[in-house]
Amino acid sequence: MEGASLGRRAAAELVGTAFLTLCIIGSGIAATRLSPGDQGFQLLLNALATGLGLAAIVLAVGTVSGGHLNPAITLVGYLTKELAGRAALVYVGAQLAGAAFGAVVANVTFGLPAVELAERSRSTGGLWASEVVATLGLVLVVFGLLRAGRAPAVPYAVGAYIAAAILFTSSTSFANPAATIARSLSNTFAGIAPASVPMFVLAELAGALLGLGVVVVLYPRRGAETR
Repeated sequence: MEGASLGRRAAAELVGTAFLTLCIIGSGIAATRLSPGDQGFQLLLNALATGLGLAAIVLAVGTVSGGHLNPAITLVGYLTKELAGRAALVYVGAQLAGAAFGAVVANVTFGLPAVELAERSRSTGGLWASEVVATLGLVLVVFGLLRAGRAPAVPYAVGAYIAAAILFTSSTSFANPAATIARSLSNTFAGIAPASVPMFVLAELAGALLGLGVVVVLYPRRGAETR
């Protein structure tokens, strides 16, 4: 990341988040078509595709931008002074744009309307609590490994964690505000109704802050820098 301009880093975040969202939504659509009526198998396929895709994408763009692909991760990077305020804002803008584009591409490639607002309501206390837990765990995995000096393991660990969290959380681990907003643009397996989005995003940001607290307690000193 040392030699990459902010423009290049933003482009990496946009492209990476677009592909991540495409993995999430596209694999959900494919799973429902391949295994109609079997929701358990659909979720398993979605988890595997998302986890594997995420690991590959972070490996691909991580050397340019750090591979945040998630405003929650960028927020923690800013709070830990690993990312300047201006860069953090640019990252988040790129992530939001990339996620929306990825949702549109997923819809179009499966022969659906480019934008179709999701109708699936996800508005219960259990789901919100689940998003707090999912995002807390993601922050712990990313920044715990960074502070332990194990940065090369982050892409694999993040992919494995997200694949597992999709299955062990009741919300199926959105854990990403940009992807959450974008998923409201696809009325498919991975969709979320627009009215459910604000509480999901708030829960994810709360989880990110709690995760930061856990990381600081467990790793008071940095073992590696991400700049």
